[in-house]
Amino acid sequence: MIEGARIRLKGWQQAAVALGSAFGALMDPRRADLIAALGETTGKPAFQRVLDRMKKSPEGRAVLLEQPRVISTSVGHAWDLPEGTFGAAYAKFMGSRNFSPDDRPPVRFMDTEELAYVATRAREVHDFWHVLFGLPTNLIGESSLKVIEFEQMLLPMCLLSVIGGSVRFNDKQRALFFQHYFPWATRAGMRCTDLMCVYYEQHFHENLEDVRRKWGIVLAPNPKATRRNE
Repeated sequence: MIEGARIRLKGWQQAAVALGSAFGALMDPRRADLIAALGETTGKPAFQRVLDRMKKSPEGRAVLLEQPRVISTSVGHAWDLPEGTFGAAYAKFMGSRNFSPDDRPPVRFMDTEELAYVATRAREVHDFWHVLFGLPTNLIGESSLKVIEFEQMLLPMCLLSVIGGSVRFNDKQRALFFQHYFPWATRAGMRCTDLMCVYYEQHFHENLEDVRRKWGIVLAPNPKATRRNE
């Protein structure tokens, strides 16, 4: 059901993978496989809580039952949707960056099929959240989204990613992030609906601004406006 062979780790093995992945990801933040391994080995309690919440939500239960995948064969119709829809905005976001929904690394370190799917889903809806919150894919944008992901799922990896990202900021980026983006992301992540319980693919045809209002999405700060106000 979920691609890739899953690996069962003993306690000390899990700790070793987590530490090695954390160190490697700090050295090379482009290593998506290391970041993924870190998220899985440190995030099982958080993913279990997300699973429990999804089971209590009608839309979340539908996601668990049907297990939709955010892969090109499943979301390709978004490219044909009218401008102004959520699906069209997602297609534009992906196309303008030459991103493919098929590029996510597989889940390897989850103990059950249910948890493996929840971890996969969390990984695959990441780009939907970029679109909804209006966040770029630069260092500030990714760090801000990790704050939202932490507020939504309490994944330790998200907090570690924010710390690692802030280390790589220059002085201007650090000031912009901590003065404007960090406080916004904290509020935005707490104010919006439980985003892991949303069946996004069923809302592709809806107006982007309508789904933002429905889900309590607060758009990211405008960098130009924030600089003018300083």
